[in-house]
Amino acid sequence: MRQAVGEIAVATRGAGLVEITREVAAWLDGEAIATGLLTVFCRHTSASLLINENAAPAVRRDLERWLARVAPESRDYEHDDEGPDDMPAHLRSVLTGVSLSIPVAGGRMVLGTWQGVYLAEHRAAPHRRRVALHVIGE
Repeated sequence: MRQAVGEIAVATRGAGLVEITREVAAWLDGEAIATGLLTVFCRHTSASLLINENAAPAVRRDLERWLARVAPESRDYEHDDEGPDDMPAHLRSVLTGVSLSIPVAGGRMVLGTWQGVYLAEHRAAPHRRRVALHVIGE
C-alpha cells in the first residue's frame, strides 16, 4: 500500500464554479496508484468542492443562482468582517462541503460520464485557492 500527498492551486475570477477535474486527474496520473481512494480537500472556509455535471454550462449557472438564493448577501449577518459576501460565502461552503472522497480504479478517478470536480468560489473577488490531495492505494 502506498500513499501520496500533493496540492494544486486554483485561480478564481470571483464567485462561480471552476472545473478542476483535469488538474486533479493529472496529479493522480503522476502518482501511479492504480486502485485506491483519493481525497480532495479545500483549504478555505469561503470556497468549497463539489461533483456535478460538466457537460451543460446551464447546470453551473443554475447551481450558482441557487446558492445565491439560499445564502444571499444581506446586512442581517453579524459576521461581515470582510464585506457583505463574507458570511454568505461561509454558509455556501457549509452547504456544499470542503472534502470529496473519490474511488480510483485503473489509475483514474471513478467518475460518471458527465461528472466533473469543481471548486466553488463563494467570494466576489478573485482568489488563489489551495486544494490538498491525498491518495492511498496500490
